[in-house]
Amino acid sequence: MTAVSDHLNDIAASFDENAFPVPTGREESWRFTPMRRLRGLHVGAESRGGVTYRSDSGAEFVQRVPRGDAALAPAAAPTDRVSAIAWTAFDEAAVITVPDGAVVDEPIRVTVAAAGQPHAFGQIVVNLGAHSRSTVVIDHTGSGAYAGDVTVRAGDGAEATVAVLQQMADDAVLVGHVRAVVGRDAVVRCVAVTLSGDVVRLSSSVQYDAPGGDAQMLGAFFAGAGQHQEHRLFVDHSAPNCRSDVTYKGALAGAKAHTVWIGDVLIRASATGTETYETNRNLVLTEGARADSVPNLEIETGEVAGAGHAAATGRFDDEQLFYLQSRGIPADEARRLVVRGFFADIVRRIGVPEVEDALMASVDAELTGTLPGGGV
Repeated sequence: MTAVSDHLNDIAASFDENAFPVPTGREESWRFTPMRRLRGLHVGAESRGGVTYRSDSGAEFVQRVPRGDAALAPAAAPTDRVSAIAWTAFDEAAVITVPDGAVVDEPIRVTVAAAGQPHAFGQIVVNLGAHSRSTVVIDHTGSGAYAGDVTVRAGDGAEATVAVLQQMADDAVLVGHVRAVVGRDAVVRCVAVTLSGDVVRLSSSVQYDAPGGDAQMLGAFFAGAGQHQEHRLFVDHSAPNCRSDVTYKGALAGAKAHTVWIGDVLIRASATGTETYETNRNLVLTEGARADSVPNLEIETGEVAGAGHAAATGRFDDEQLFYLQSRGIPADEARRLVVRGFFADIVRRIGVPEVEDALMASVDAELTGTLPGGGV
């Protein structure tokens, strides 16, 4: 299949892995990624499948289907070689379907367990019916090297939160892409929470099928010593009167902890009345950790309701610690409170208690023994 070109940065899109050259790390889209630690995921598939799906709640909305099933009709072609490889190498996918008009009170939760050697591949499709209401939680677990995408299709008027967690083993590699297609007047909150893994590279993208769509892209991540966590976002405003709000917060602690956040927002000439803002905040807790943040905004029309971006990276605030300690709070507890306060806004906006609990538990665990003074 011939590759086609996307608008921003001339991105190729194809289901054929051979349409993409093997990345070397010198390409703009791969320059931050530690290629030697990807375990060959970017080269080719040495195995197939290797993934199991477990429905922890809401099983009646989840089905497992083989490749080639009609339910797997893709929303868009892959835009990088790893996604193309994953599309051709998976054996079974999980399809989550919320019927039109359905109101699902309890979260629909699917755990993706990667156990294939040396590689594992999977796919998840989330179909949100028109005017439905739901919450979906996808939890990536396991070890080894995993590649797989999550496709979210939101029908007209749908309202949903789709949370994607990365809680794999400390030596695991994950490369994935979350693609959301937002229908007319639909509201989709896509949440990415990365808490572990040796290397995690997660892309997220949004496209609008009709006017009135609202996409909220929220993310939280905590990188420990030696971990590389990379989040890349692309919001493609092509329909009028749509909205996007991108907010990611991350913390780093430990030698050679490295996080990367890339935020691309494109407002096409046809997307009049667009309102968008993207924000990234990083908190560096120890020496030897590094955070890279690159926000990009491209506007092709002057008729926008509002557009902007911001990014900042800061170190631990000693004044906040001093204030808390002067009120009688021990140093260990004061440090924990400062970090919890940093994540408080994201936690509040996620709105999924089990995701919030996982994030804060990971924060507490990572802080233990990594900060001056001996942890929490």
